[in-house]
Amino acid sequence: MWDLPEQTRVVEVGLRDGLQAVEAGLTTAQKIDIVHRLIETGVREIEVASFAHPKVLPQLADAEEVLAEVPRTARVRYRALVPNLRGAQRAAECEIDEVAVVIPAEDGMALKNQGRTTDQLLGELQAIGELARSSGQQLVVAVACAMFSPCHGPVESERRNKVLAAARNAGAAGVYLATTTGQEHPRELYDAVVETRQRFPEMDCGVHLHNRNGFAPANALAALSAGAGWLESSFAGLGGDMWFPGDPTVLGNMATEDLVHLLDGMGVRTGIDLEGCRGIAESVIAETGFPVSSFVMRGGTRADLANATWPE
Repeated sequence: MWDLPEQTRVVEVGLRDGLQAVEAGLTTAQKIDIVHRLIETGVREIEVASFAHPKVLPQLADAEEVLAEVPRTARVRYRALVPNLRGAQRAAECEIDEVAVVIPAEDGMALKNQGRTTDQLLGELQAIGELARSSGQQLVVAVACAMFSPCHGPVESERRNKVLAAARNAGAAGVYLATTTGQEHPRELYDAVVETRQRFPEMDCGVHLHNRNGFAPANALAALSAGAGWLESSFAGLGGDMWFPGDPTVLGNMATEDLVHLLDGMGVRTGIDLEGCRGIAESVIAETGFPVSSFVMRGGTRADLANATWPE
């Protein structure tokens, strides 16, 4: 009925998209410890850093130091975000598998978040792609607000496809559609993934999940049903909307522990241990003081309830 794959990839973005929303940043040593624990629990793709200007994101100012210290193994791929050509130049000096460029599909969000229009951001994409290839790195392009933008409303497919076409022309190996506000619903996400795969089959297509409206679990299943190659989530549900209004417990990414719990139940293999995920989430919450948002942390798992001792 669901047309789900037997297995899928989960990209952990907590060390980048998660920690950028946490005012009390973690030390480099704490970040490296999290990377070790993620690998031990089965995570194989980690967005580990951002090359944004340190004044903009001081929590992530140690990108070079983190990449110099993360454990190296053929089983694990590391990605970093590069906001512009200058960030890509910094990343080119590091050992990294992928660089990701985030480009909103419409100008309102692009100007609000990055101070430039979508066309201005796209103007650097070719040079970033060439630099990445010359450095032995793959280019991944994220389409922010791919379906909905608070500055625009529902985003027309023509706007999204403009960014995707530019990504293809820049030699991107992969693209992902970001549910940036968490207000996107499963039908529009399903349709967007199907269209992206049909129009741009040469690029792997993933989905970045936020959970403001509680639709992230349904969106995850919709994306997989549509053929998405990977899903992105953050330990403990950290991250997300730096300036959107609302309760911080609903503003972040989909929690990795919730995603793994869901996929385990649906028979979709990830290779990730749920209890390991929960342990990482608990320690990160203790270290950052970020509000607890994941359902696994608040309500437990199926196994917890099955093994619970009920009062007489």
